[in-house]
Amino acid sequence: MTAQYHVQGEIAVITLNNPPVNGLGLSTRRAITDGMAQALADAVVKAVVITGAGKAFSGGADIKEFGSPQAMQEPNLHSVIAVLEASSKPVIAAIHTVVMGGGLELALGCHYRIAAPGTSVALPEVKLGLLPGAGGTQRLPRALGVEPALNMIVSGEPIKAELLASVPGHKLFDALSASADTLAEEALQFAHSVADVRPLPLVRDLRCKHPQGDAYFQFAGNMVKGMGKNFPAPAVCVDAVEAATTKKFADGMALERDLFARLMETAESRSLRHLFLAERAASKIADIPADTPLRAIASVAVIGAGTMGGGIAMNFLNAGIPVTMLEMKQEALDRGVATIRKNYEAQVAKKKLKPAVYDQRMALLSTTLRYDDLAAADMVIEAVFEDLGVKETVFKELDRVMKPGAILASNTSTLDVNTIASFTQRPSDVVGLHFFSPANVMKLLEVVRGEKTAKDVMATVMALAKKIKKTAVVSGVCDGFIGNRMIEQYGRQGGFLLDEGCTPAQVDKAMEKFGMAMGPFRMGDLAGNDIGWAIRKRRYFEQPHMKYSKTADLLCEQGRFGQKTGAGWYDYVPGKRDAIPNADVVAMIEAHRKTLGITPRKISDEEIVQRLVFSLVNEAAHILVEGIAAKAGDIDIVYLYGYGFPAHRGGPMNYADEVGLFNVVQAMHRFAQNPLDDAQFWQPAPLLARLAAEGRTFN
Repeated sequence: MTAQYHVQGEIAVITLNNPPVNGLGLSTRRAITDGMAQALADAVVKAVVITGAGKAFSGGADIKEFGSPQAMQEPNLHSVIAVLEASSKPVIAAIHTVVMGGGLELALGCHYRIAAPGTSVALPEVKLGLLPGAGGTQRLPRALGVEPALNMIVSGEPIKAELLASVPGHKLFDALSASADTLAEEALQFAHSVADVRPLPLVRDLRCKHPQGDAYFQFAGNMVKGMGKNFPAPAVCVDAVEAATTKKFADGMALERDLFARLMETAESRSLRHLFLAERAASKIADIPADTPLRAIASVAVIGAGTMGGGIAMNFLNAGIPVTMLEMKQEALDRGVATIRKNYEAQVAKKKLKPAVYDQRMALLSTTLRYDDLAAADMVIEAVFEDLGVKETVFKELDRVMKPGAILASNTSTLDVNTIASFTQRPSDVVGLHFFSPANVMKLLEVVRGEKTAKDVMATVMALAKKIKKTAVVSGVCDGFIGNRMIEQYGRQGGFLLDEGCTPAQVDKAMEKFGMAMGPFRMGDLAGNDIGWAIRKRRYFEQPHMKYSKTADLLCEQGRFGQKTGAGWYDYVPGKRDAIPNADVVAMIEAHRKTLGITPRKISDEEIVQRLVFSLVNEAAHILVEGIAAKAGDIDIVYLYGYGFPAHRGGPMNYADEVGLFNVVQAMHRFAQNPLDDAQFWQPAPLLARLAAEGRTFN
């Protein structure tokens, strides 16, 4: 059972018990209504308390039913709330830890609410492109007040119960318990105190008005439309809350249901819901049981104090894990520590970090010039130059000094983890941990599973990723893994577009209008054009048949490596990241085009977007077949968190599904006819061709 019923004296207690967050799935909803029926039929029972077991009152909808017809199967949440409101005996919600989404809507349907201090309260549906669909937009404004309720609904962010309880005139909570530990006892006492009170109060009967009415909602609507232009849900939430102030409750509920149904059908909501599920699925590895024993990670070593090594170290310092950082020269160590200090001091200056916490974190950092000083660490991560010979030297030293059972991780972004593991006598302890730059900011972590990587190593690093607040995606071993292998094709298409008539600014603007955080040329300048140049030179040797534009090589020959040199595809002013178009770069592109005998043509934004995005999709389809990625959703998460793909598009694979794989394949056939492009690459990957022919999707 996902909810238990028992009676304590004259009070019936219904305890939601559906781990991890007491999701309101069908079995839980049935258990609530069954418990209510028992309580109402029992003459001894004077009142009912509803609470949650474990670490939540309720987090809302059950993820296992998310978006399925079962979620609306009777009794649906509307029906459960109707049972609570219609009860002839008082129903008290005893809220603790987490009450979100449908869980909060359930509580708002109770006659009374008592909350434990520290409880996180939210209606986060807007983050899924939806609005609260079980009365949240109608009841919360009545219980909390119009403005604070609207702010909660359009942001979706959790707020602590104590802060909400300080809102003047609120009816959200009838009481706060002294502590979480005393909530159950105080809820029973409260239930006894209201057992004979009649009539029973209903949130739906509370008055709901705003003194400025139309002017306030017009202002609120303009604000959310400006802030969320690619997301329709926030503006729709404003309309729904306004209805709570202008319509009868039943009419407002009818409008909420209609708006919810409309949002469910939008591509934006489908994309956000896909990402929500994909992110949770990414943390699960099919052949590794959830109860796999983990290795203890109480201390970490980092090899390299450069930008990447320092950023990696900060992740562990932030999580309270001691770090020892190694470099070959004291000057390099000093620079690395100074950079970490500078990053933390910037947070302190912005009041995002308390000085005492800054001091605590820096106290966890130690440095050394000797490998032997790392021997006691539970895990070591190398972040040295991306060269296999350098990696070999490092891993042979680590193999010599690290204790048995220590995890040896490489931050390589392209190199063969199996080869790196072969440099040691313990390949089962070796794993790839590809952090994205800046490592202390970017949320993505590619976990590269070598052919001999132990299952407990994988389970440990996946759990550790959560502890350091990273979203981890597992990749198999190949050149570039998931993200960088795909981005190479994206970059190749960008080069061909320059050859055919585009400027860097035109391509970047088209992709940024599509929703990318930055276009391919601004991204190249940020990452360093010399990095791509080194990869291309390796490709020219390894894959001489591969077709590339040579424009980027010409740029690098001029030393225009990007932001770090103040000049790349664009010019940069010191201290700023604004990309300023450079006429000489455009002239260089035009001159190169002439040497190739190419007459430039006008290229539409639509073609730019399709060629760049569909190049990602086709390469990803190969990656799926090869088993480098386990599922399409993993690829979407990599691109959301690692490469700035727009959330409202749901990642490249989800976007392809929305466009229709038949249409993707047809576009690829057109691109293959372009003599200046790579016809061989545009042959649809077998998986893509099969799914398109069968009318199916990646996801």
